[in-house]
Amino acid sequence: MTLRHQVQAAFAEAGTLSQMVQEFRPRQGQSDMAAAIASTLEAGGVLVVEAGTGIGKTFSYLVPVLLSGQRALLSTATKTLQDQLFSRDLPRLVKALALPIRSALLKGRASYLCLYRMQMARERVDLTDQPSMAGLARVELWAQATQTGDLAELPGLDERSPLIPVVTSTRENCLGSPCPNWRDCHVNIARRDALAADIVVVNHHLFFADLAVRESGMAELLPTVQTVVFDEAHQLNETGVQFLGQQLGTAQLLDFARDLLSSGVLYARGWRDWAQLAADLEHATRDWRMLLGRQPATAKLRWLSQAPETLDEASWQEAMAAVANACSQASLALTEVSEAGPELARLATRALSLTERLAGFTQPCEAGAVRWLEVGPHLKLIETPLDIADTVKARLLGVSHDPADRRAWIFTSATLGDDPGLTWFTEPCGLASATILKIQSPFDYAAQAGLYIPANMPKPSAPEHSEQVAHFVAEHAMLLGGRTLVLTTSLRALHVISALLQQQFANSQALHILVQGQGPKLQLIQRFREGNDAGGPGCVLLASASFWEGVDIPGAALQMVVIDKLPFPSPSDPLVEARGQRLESAGRKVFKDYYLPEAAVALKQGAGRLIRHETDRGVLVVCDIRLSSMGYGRRLLAGLPPMRRLSAKADFLDFLLDLTKPSTTDRSWL
Repeated sequence: MTLRHQVQAAFAEAGTLSQMVQEFRPRQGQSDMAAAIASTLEAGGVLVVEAGTGIGKTFSYLVPVLLSGQRALLSTATKTLQDQLFSRDLPRLVKALALPIRSALLKGRASYLCLYRMQMARERVDLTDQPSMAGLARVELWAQATQTGDLAELPGLDERSPLIPVVTSTRENCLGSPCPNWRDCHVNIARRDALAADIVVVNHHLFFADLAVRESGMAELLPTVQTVVFDEAHQLNETGVQFLGQQLGTAQLLDFARDLLSSGVLYARGWRDWAQLAADLEHATRDWRMLLGRQPATAKLRWLSQAPETLDEASWQEAMAAVANACSQASLALTEVSEAGPELARLATRALSLTERLAGFTQPCEAGAVRWLEVGPHLKLIETPLDIADTVKARLLGVSHDPADRRAWIFTSATLGDDPGLTWFTEPCGLASATILKIQSPFDYAAQAGLYIPANMPKPSAPEHSEQVAHFVAEHAMLLGGRTLVLTTSLRALHVISALLQQQFANSQALHILVQGQGPKLQLIQRFREGNDAGGPGCVLLASASFWEGVDIPGAALQMVVIDKLPFPSPSDPLVEARGQRLESAGRKVFKDYYLPEAAVALKQGAGRLIRHETDRGVLVVCDIRLSSMGYGRRLLAGLPPMRRLSAKADFLDFLLDLTKPSTTDRSWL
């Protein structure tokens, strides 16, 4: 029996999955996707699958991968999805299919406790406050019991905790084999487990970071696997370009200066004036940052010549030279004492790396790349390729030169483009020759969801637009008792809308306003899911950026998604601008071939937060009249799920009223 037939049998009405997985329900789209993946695993090649929400794409690729017996690498978009895949989905299917499969989870260094740095943390002068010491004590207690060292297992540890970089290592500060804890190192144990496993679960950040620096063990792992699956593949290009270029930040330089002082005094006291060397580097770095004065949060400055735009070239180069000189002096001092201990040897390597990266940014930008300066509390110098196409073709698809190689590459996501060829995804990822499969969502969007575009909204460029969005949300979220997610296209709009709503409901028990950045993401989502069931007011959650995708709130907790504006990319972003210029030089139309596809995919991602289950119902509100008044709006509308169009406000209000009926919000009585 071929693999395709085995897979089809597993997904059949009375197949293995129906018998062994309680909540499994046969879906034609899911079975079709699994069969196509099975054929690709047998023959080799590249398959790109856009699987609409509700298909069950995780089972669609896991079942054929497991039944194939091939060694496989599975990559997800986030560590949260990675944990879910490894801890929930994989074990259930391995048990259901009764297969002797060994799986492993592999994350980046920052996810694992470093035993050596945990021990050294007691010596840090910046950890003398009571909360930090109490947090460190919790880590030390947990360290005695953990088998994996994965900090995700530690209850109550906020992913933004300043304690995490203290008790984890980086590529720069890891001592390597001279480390006294080398044998018990959680990072090394995770890598050894991965090399011995049949199925290895990683994330996109780790995958591309290793392609750039070959540090996580992926270089040894990738050539040994026969199947590679990228889930949530729509993030691949933007993730990849982050790691395939060069970056240098003043935060790195300040961290190095602190480590230079502490390790120099601890291991080589009296050999050099470590305090002076560290102070020189810190002062030069801070002077470099002060050169730019006050800037908008995360401003991005084009860097087309000797210095970023708006900056005096002579002053910029002088400040940069001062930092480079301080790094060189530190490097020279560390080289002289590097044999005194592994900590000093590693610091010497870091100093040399920083000096080389600084020198790289004094040279012209690489061809086919773009360079810019990101300004916030710290400076970040960035140079990236415009896409990952060349890397994918040369270093992934071309990893083997054996004609008999039948390696299979599977790329899947709910949103990969708005045209039949999915060129939004395949073009920048170098997958023009891939086989394309599009599978529609099984949801009945016409019955389950409505789409409303308020006709009386001001133009999105009008100063009062965000204020009007806030008024709209305040009025209509009340009718639902909360249950509303507001997605904005900018942090500025997020701040304006959230401030107005929080002010309006500050002394009211009608609605609880939750805002991205005013608490950990997982806590905000959990509180929103609880909604009225938590015993308090219903919730409105306002967010931008990362909340446009990967947020799964099924059921009646979410019944209205409000999007403030069409999510076109910012034309002032240096990477966006450079991509547009490349298209123009090729004789293509930038708006049609870049801006519109980007907006279509982002809009579909945001809309996808609304309907997550066959029984969900809700309304999508887009507060941008361009969607109905401009010709290109038809293309954007065509990319959305086929929701019922609510043209008049009366229709919209009737739809909201219908959502409040018990039959749509509480199905327990059926």
